[in-house]
Amino acid sequence: MQWKLFADLAETAGTRTVSLDADCDTVGDALDVLLSSRPALESRVLDDGEVRDHINVLRNGENVFTGEGLDTPVADGDELALFPPVSGG
Repeated sequence: MQWKLFADLAETAGTRTVSLDADCDTVGDALDVLLSSRPALESRVLDDGEVRDHINVLRNGENVFTGEGLDTPVADGDELALFPPVSGG
């Protein structure tokens, strides 16, 4: 499974994509593995152990918080993404 990182999250991680070679049952498990492999992301993504309100977590293009949240099941081949708010002018 692969994580795509956008905007400043990609800059913080030093890459736009992170492939995980781990057995994960849920999006939360995959997020834990991602943050373990890229510890600089943790303070930007989490607040007191919870995903910050303004960070969108997507599985195959769908926001997981419209359904089961971090308990959303994942399978090999799923594309996960972290999307911070983006503003422009």
